[in-house]
Amino acid sequence: MPRPIVEITHVQEFSAAHRLVSAHLSEQENRELYGPCFTDHGHNYSVEVTVRGPVEPETGMVMDLNRLSRLVVERIIARVDHRHLNHDVPFLKGTITTAENVAVAFWDELEPALRAFKGCKLYRIRLNESRANRAEYYGPETAASRSSSRSSSRSSAKTRSAKG
Repeated sequence: MPRPIVEITHVQEFSAAHRLVSAHLSEQENRELYGPCFTDHGHNYSVEVTVRGPVEPETGMVMDLNRLSRLVVERIIARVDHRHLNHDVPFLKGTITTAENVAVAFWDELEPALRAFKGCKLYRIRLNESRANRAEYYGPETAASRSSSRSSSRSSAKTRSAKG
């Protein structure tokens, strides 16, 4: 009988300051685009890290949540909590610190460490910037497959309309 595939999620909170600014834009363009977020400000974030995989019969777990918690704290929280994301976090250097970009950077920091755990894979990073705003990232493979499935759907639709 196939083992069930389960997603497990660990949540951590952190506080950090940042500033949205693009080196590709003038100061005026940055002010217009990012508004009040162009100046230094902070958030009380939460990050949700979801791992997916089969439930191991020997342990009854996809992955030990305590180990996942330690990895999240070591790889992410200890490096961003009470820091300025633009200035104090080396893995964000040169990044426009939108929730989208920070979620992708968190993936890049965690995913290599999770490869060591048999059977499970990083499935999602959800970064909550506030109660109202969040970004979710499902990894580069998912982004590529979603993009190619949209392209094939469009080309199928074009083929049907050209025939029809």
